[in-house]
Amino acid sequence: MAKPRGAIVIDIERCKGCELCIEACPADVIMMAKKVNGKGYHYAYMENPNACTGCENCAIVCPDGVITVYRVKVEV
Repeated sequence: MAKPRGAIVIDIERCKGCELCIEACPADVIMMAKKVNGKGYHYAYMENPNACTGCENCAIVCPDGVITVYRVKVEV
């Protein structure tokens, strides 16, 4: 049986740190960075990449569209 596996790419320079993606992620994959981007915002990043299923919830709720989701099926 194939298990869905995902990965996200966040445009950190465009992220405003609203944290909506963190709330939307059922797998607790996304966290806020302690560092700031060029605009002075703490940005989201992928803290637990192995837990991502590629559900796309984070990309759907992102008001600025800075998250791209990739999904692959991995044979278990």
